[in-house]
Amino acid sequence: MRQDILLAAGRLLLAEGMAGFTIERVAELAGASKMTVYKWWPSKGALALDGYFAAMEPALAFPETGDIRADVATQLRTFIAVLRDTPAGRVIAELIGQAQIDPDLAAAYRQRYSGPRRALAVTALRRAQERGQLRAEVDPEIVVDQLWGACYHRLLIPDQPLTDSFADALIDNLFDSVRPAAGTD
Repeated sequence: MRQDILLAAGRLLLAEGMAGFTIERVAELAGASKMTVYKWWPSKGALALDGYFAAMEPALAFPETGDIRADVATQLRTFIAVLRDTPAGRVIAELIGQAQIDPDLAAAYRQRYSGPRRALAVTALRRAQERGQLRAEVDPEIVVDQLWGACYHRLLIPDQPLTDSFADALIDNLFDSVRPAAGTD
């Protein structure tokens, strides 16, 4: 039943955004009672976030080929395409906005979406450091902020477009400064 609720929440959220998203509609679509939904989610926002993540998780997988630059480039371009070319971009912007006034959603966002997503990237960057692809003194947390934070900035403050060339420029600017100098181990 939990999986049915998540699938219904993700479909409804991507189709109608937060404006059309209600616990009642999700319960109806999933064939569940409102009480069942509230048993697992404390608020509409927390359910929306989990529905979003369930719908988008396969598209946002972090590749692991052993080449950190290629892996980050693939993931960042995919992330930008999701934000730019699918309803998910509008929806995550709505969820981020709603999290500013919904403490349950803010907590869920950190615990179940941004925290785990960040951990995937940080782990990949640390493995790259162990392989000598990034300088040891580079802070992977800052790299995550520089790359994905820049994408969220363009999503939320749309002065400039989210484009593949933007992703390429971010990657070039960052990786040219964080890789070890030639001839060093």
